[in-house]
Amino acid sequence: MRVRSLGALLLTAGMAASISGTPAARAVVAGADAGAAPSALGVLAFGPGNVLFAADPQAAAIYAFDLGASTAPGAGAPGAADVPDLDKKLAAVLGTDAAQVEITDLAVHPATRNVYLAAMRGTGAAAAPALVRLDGSGRLDVVALGGLKYTSVELPNAPAANPQARRDPRTASITDMAFDDGQLIVAGLSNEEFSSKLRAVKYPFSKVDPGTSVEIFHGSHGAVETRSPVYAFVPYTIGGTKQIVAGYLCTPLVTFPRASLTAAPGAKVRGTTIAELGSGNRPIDMIVYSRGGQDYLLMSNTSRGVMKIPTATFATASGITSQVTTTTAGVPFETLAELKGVEHLDRVGTDKVAVLTKTDAGMSLRTIPLP
Repeated sequence: MRVRSLGALLLTAGMAASISGTPAARAVVAGADAGAAPSALGVLAFGPGNVLFAADPQAAAIYAFDLGASTAPGAGAPGAADVPDLDKKLAAVLGTDAAQVEITDLAVHPATRNVYLAAMRGTGAAAAPALVRLDGSGRLDVVALGGLKYTSVELPNAPAANPQARRDPRTASITDMAFDDGQLIVAGLSNEEFSSKLRAVKYPFSKVDPGTSVEIFHGSHGAVETRSPVYAFVPYTIGGTKQIVAGYLCTPLVTFPRASLTAAPGAKVRGTTIAELGSGNRPIDMIVYSRGGQDYLLMSNTSRGVMKIPTATFATASGITSQVTTTTAGVPFETLAELKGVEHLDRVGTDKVAVLTKTDAGMSLRTIPLP
């Protein structure tokens, strides 16, 4: 592991970023290495202490930023405020207009309960990443990444970029992340034949193994699939066994034993498909929470509304292994009619959830009671 520095990357209005080569793992201290910086910001996940994991799918790299002073008492009002017209207000902070800003993810700091937004400012090759904190007063502050210590790792077998493809596989090199039991679980695609991967990366970072190839039986398609990535997942214990509950395109819900994610060369596992939640749809975010003595999975998605799924039936669910001819099948769920246009979501404490909604009028953020 080499010691280097991030440099004066200050993501304020009008400033772009570039990327230089990144070793497999490195420790970095803020300083004068201006070339090393994320080329993009995708999914976010909080780890131990003040560590924020941020994916750079273009570089197939993961940064572990120490947020440090930005989370100290007095740095911002605790909690998360409701912000109508978030896209317009975020654009103003970044010195552009709303059409030039894409919010790629949000994550809630477990202690301060401030919301951190990953965004891209601009379009195409000129797009630059920004990390913005929303505090309990509604204040938006750009987090100066150049002042943060970080470590980073690069995926060893990421897919090559193909902008001409229907879905550029490089953009799916990292589709979701979650920190669990000392490891960062990472979903995405590789450049291998069985390209869908789940990886368990030890933290602090040292290296990344090739990951475990994961396959599923997709009931709606009536076929085994190995090249569709997990788009959203949560670690969750089912019947005393640690599992990964994962959502796929079109929209199978699948479980994988946590212990099946190994560093063994050529490791491969087939998940158990416990539900088909409807075609023409992609999961975005998942959380698990408890209410009234029961656990629930809450999932936002692109076209079928926020789904509330009781987890009580997961342990006894029969795996779907044959063609499904109905729209949905498997474990029961309900679609929450009161939640429209929800894209990203994350839990705020034990009783609330932050939801980012998109309508024709733009984007807004609300913090509401868990349903």
